[in-house]
Amino acid sequence: MMRRTGSVILASVLVTALCAAQDVVSAVHGTIKKIDSGTKTIVVRTDDGAEHSFHFVATTRLHGVDATASASGDSWHGLKEGSEVVAHYTTRGTEETAVEIDKVGQDGLKTMDGTVKHIDRGGRTLVVKTADGTEQTFRLTGHATEDGGAHIAKGTEKGVKVTVYYTEQGGKKLAHFFQKMQCRAFVRVGVLTSHTARGGCALPI
Repeated sequence: MMRRTGSVILASVLVTALCAAQDVVSAVHGTIKKIDSGTKTIVVRTDDGAEHSFHFVATTRLHGVDATASASGDSWHGLKEGSEVVAHYTTRGTEETAVEIDKVGQDGLKTMDGTVKHIDRGGRTLVVKTADGTEQTFRLTGHATEDGGAHIAKGTEKGVKVTVYYTEQGGKKLAHFFQKMQCRAFVRVGVLTSHTARGGCALPI
């Protein structure tokens, strides 16, 4: 009986651990390539050219868009092909499910380039130094604490050049996502821009 009980407990622990691993939230920044409201999917092309097909569900949260707007065949609550977004998602098997989608730009997330001076994920604080030498302090959201700067090795964040995607609330900056800056040009809604042109690759440390 004891062995059987122990086996049941161990199995429960393993299942719980597996579910927790599958429910880890990741995030990407990119441009919407396609929206299909019929199949409830949105395809996002990231800065490095990779494509993600996300399923959106009733619990998918939106930021910077009109959540009350009706969805049509090629748009979703104001999001459409060419919209710049940050998508937070979970992965189970080969299926990626959108947890939150943040529009970047007008009425959505603002962006700021800078060099990391300090980061405290436990305290949800990020401090960056901008090109003009000023230091900006951001409060990290729960998602940003988990998935922001995921490709920057822990303990090596200081001195890394990043782009921060944020909003302002009550005079304070709230970072929804940040990522290591990429020194290459890309197309944003039909306009050629570049992190290099914005001074992104020549920021002070």
